[in-house]
Amino acid sequence: MEKGAAALKAGDQAAERLKQELGTSPDFNCQPVPIGGETAVYCLYLASITQCAMIEEQILKPLLEARTRLAGEPALDPERLSDYIPIARKSFGGGVREAAKNLLDGQCLLLTAETAAFLSCDVARSDYRAVAEPETEAVIRGPREGFVEDLQVNMALIRKRLKTPHLVFEPFVIGTETATDVYMAYLSNVANDAVVGEFRRRIEAVRTDGILESAYIEEWIQDKTLSPFPQLASTERPDAVAAKLLEGHVAVLVDGSPMALAGPLTFFQLFSSPEDYYQRADIATLLRWLRMFAFVLSIFVPSLYIAIVSYHQELLPTQLLISLAAQREEVPFPAVIEALIMFITFEILREAGLRMPRIAGQAISIVGALVIGQAAVEAGFVTAAMVIIVSLTAISNYISPMYGFGIAQRIVQFVFMLLAGVMGLFGLLCGVFVLFIHLVSIRSFGVHYMAPLAPMMPSDFKDTLVRLPRKFMRGQPREFKAKNNTR
Repeated sequence: MEKGAAALKAGDQAAERLKQELGTSPDFNCQPVPIGGETAVYCLYLASITQCAMIEEQILKPLLEARTRLAGEPALDPERLSDYIPIARKSFGGGVREAAKNLLDGQCLLLTAETAAFLSCDVARSDYRAVAEPETEAVIRGPREGFVEDLQVNMALIRKRLKTPHLVFEPFVIGTETATDVYMAYLSNVANDAVVGEFRRRIEAVRTDGILESAYIEEWIQDKTLSPFPQLASTERPDAVAAKLLEGHVAVLVDGSPMALAGPLTFFQLFSSPEDYYQRADIATLLRWLRMFAFVLSIFVPSLYIAIVSYHQELLPTQLLISLAAQREEVPFPAVIEALIMFITFEILREAGLRMPRIAGQAISIVGALVIGQAAVEAGFVTAAMVIIVSLTAISNYISPMYGFGIAQRIVQFVFMLLAGVMGLFGLLCGVFVLFIHLVSIRSFGVHYMAPLAPMMPSDFKDTLVRLPRKFMRGQPREFKAKNNTR
C-alpha cells in the first residue's frame, strides 16, 4: 500500500512540475488512467493544440482496454505502453524541459510512476489554410499551387516535384520563446558544399527570442543589411523553389510563413520569373527585356526630367521646351520639389490601398490617384508632364517579379531624384557610378551579385539577358559551382 502511494505521489510531482513549467496554463490537462490497484498512467496534453478526439480514440481507449494485461506487468514503462498505442509517430524522452517542449509542439505525453521517461505521441492539430493560388505571384501559365503556413504541407509540395532521395531537409529550432521550426532544403548531389555549409553556419548563429516570419531569417543571414537590393529570393511558389534547388540553390522554410527563401541570388535573376520557363524561349526573352526596360524607366525617367528641366533645357527640342515652360509658369515649386510631392503622395495612396479592406482599397488607390492628380494640375501645384512621369514610373515598378526588388527600385529612384535636383546630370552620373560600385561589392553567400557580368562568365549568358531554348541550356550556371553540371 505504501509503495503504491509513493508511486502515485511521484507521478503527481512530475505532472505538477510540468504544470508549473507551462505557467499553470488553463488548457493543460493531466488525466490519470488507472491500470490496476493504485498504479496509474498519466496522460498529459494541451487541449488547445491537440486533437482531443484522437487522444480519446487512439490513446485512452486502448489503454483502458489493455489495463488488465498491463496490471500484471512487473515494471510498467513507456516502451511497454507503446505496444498498445496505434499511432505511427511516437518517440521516447525524459526530463521536464523536453516534456514541456513536446507538449508545446502539440504532442500527448504518457508518463508512468515507475520511470522518469515518457512516451510522446504526435496528436497535433492540423488546422491550416488550404493550398491555393499564390496572391503575390500570379501566372498565366503554370502550376496554381502556393505555399501555406504549415511547414509539413510546404515540404510535401516540394517533395511532390522532386521525387529524389537526394532532397535533404535539415531541421533547426530558432527562438528562445517561439521555438520556431526552420528547415533548410537542398539537393545533396547538386548544391555546392561550401554554400550549404555557409547557410548552415548562419542559421545556427541566429540568436533571438522569436521568429514569426521568414523575413526574420532573411535579415539575420543576408550579407549586406544596409543594401536595398534583396540578396535572397522570396517566393510563394513550390515550383519556383524546386527549380532553384535543381540549379544548386539552398531554400529555407519557416513554420508559420507561406514565403520560402532561396539563395544565393544574383542581380539578373531579379528579372526572371517562373513563368519564363513555361513559355517559348523567344517570348520569355522578350518579357525579360521588357522588365529590364521598365527597371531603367523607373529609376531614370524622373531624375532625367528634373535634371533637364532644372539645368539642361538646351537638350530639349524647342517646341517641347516651350510647352514645358508654359506648364511650369504657374507652378510655384522647383521641379525636384514638384516631383517629391507627387511621388510621396502616390506612395501614400499605394500604402493606403494595400492596408485598407480589399474592396475599398482598389477604389481608394485608383480614384484617389485620378482625383488628386487632376486637382493638383488644375490648382497649379504640379504640371501635367509630371503626372505622366509619375504614372509611367509607378506602373514600371509593378512589372518586377519580386516585390522586394520593386521597393529597391523606388529607393534608388528617390536618391537619383535628389541628386539630379542638386547637381543635374552630373549628380545623376555620380549616382549611377555609386550604384554600380555597390552592386559589384555585394556577395550573396559567396556568389558575386553581378555575375555573370562581373566577373565575366560568357557561358552563363544563356539564361541571363536572354533565355535560350532548353537544348542549349545543358549545363548548370557556373557562378553557383554546382557539383552536378547536368541540367
